[in-house]
Amino acid sequence: MSTTSTLPTTTGGSDGPSIGGQGLGCMGISEFYGRSDPAEARATLEHALELGVTLFDTADAYGCGHNEEFLSGFVGAHRDELVIATKFGLVRKADDPVYRGIDNSPGYLRAAVEASLRRLDVEVIDLYYLHRRDPAVPIEDTVGAMAELVAAGKVRALGLSEVTGDELRAAHAVHPIAALQSEWSLFSRDVERTAVPAAAELGVTFVPYSPLGRGFLTGAFRTANELGDEDFRRRQPRFTGANADHNAELLAPLAAIAEAHGASRAQVALAWVHARATVHELAVVPIPGTRKRTRLAENVAAATLRLSQDELATLEPIAAQVAGTRYPDMSFTSVGRE
Repeated sequence: MSTTSTLPTTTGGSDGPSIGGQGLGCMGISEFYGRSDPAEARATLEHALELGVTLFDTADAYGCGHNEEFLSGFVGAHRDELVIATKFGLVRKADDPVYRGIDNSPGYLRAAVEASLRRLDVEVIDLYYLHRRDPAVPIEDTVGAMAELVAAGKVRALGLSEVTGDELRAAHAVHPIAALQSEWSLFSRDVERTAVPAAAELGVTFVPYSPLGRGFLTGAFRTANELGDEDFRRRQPRFTGANADHNAELLAPLAAIAEAHGASRAQVALAWVHARATVHELAVVPIPGTRKRTRLAENVAAATLRLSQDELATLEPIAAQVAGTRYPDMSFTSVGRE
């Protein structure tokens, strides 16, 4: 399959800006997947814009601020051509790379947004997400504080990550939510229980992260043992031991469909995610992450790959058969609150 394509556009939220129908997750530039080549990463950002990608996704937690700093030069050079999305609420410690905390308090929010504005070197953040929700803090309070940032001109639109359908509705009643970002792929479909229907009902754009199952769906590796010591996938249950062996066998239908189309497994997996827009009648903008121009072009081309109803039916049973959870600690997701 060709790796050149014109990326379709969609709307970011019911009344938001027109954006490319596929974004770019920038997390891996800074950490989690091993070392990155800064020059190639910057070239990948530039090439993404050339191919019609306009949504660039980061967070203050990625590299403990490094990711936002790395993106700042690119964002400044193309400020009027792109939508920059970042997040707050997931707390990291520079001296403890394993530590994860959650802080949704208004005081933390106000400090976090100022730090992100400074690192990105922008006057306004286009899309500002609550990265993870603290169930002990009413979501109405958090979104109310986020809405103050919109009124102050520091943020243009609000987003949420890893929330349930009821939580999305409660938040949207306080201030319009433009986007909901959660993991959604052939291997992860729990969002279809309540979050996806609520997003469709409210006109909220769904932004699937890890649409390639953190690379597992591409066939790039069969077990986390093949990955470098710094790769955080070595600690994820789906990619280790008997779970990895079982899950690798689930990819046979994906490989067969890819061969029939003359496409890569990654392209078929992304095409499946794009097809959710029609199935669930909502805007879907996946944000596969990559640090290489070749992979970027391959991913963008998937946006125009159409799978038949028979092919979609063949892929339908996969998620229910996946062994292992998405994270070692699922309390950082919405699954336990569904």
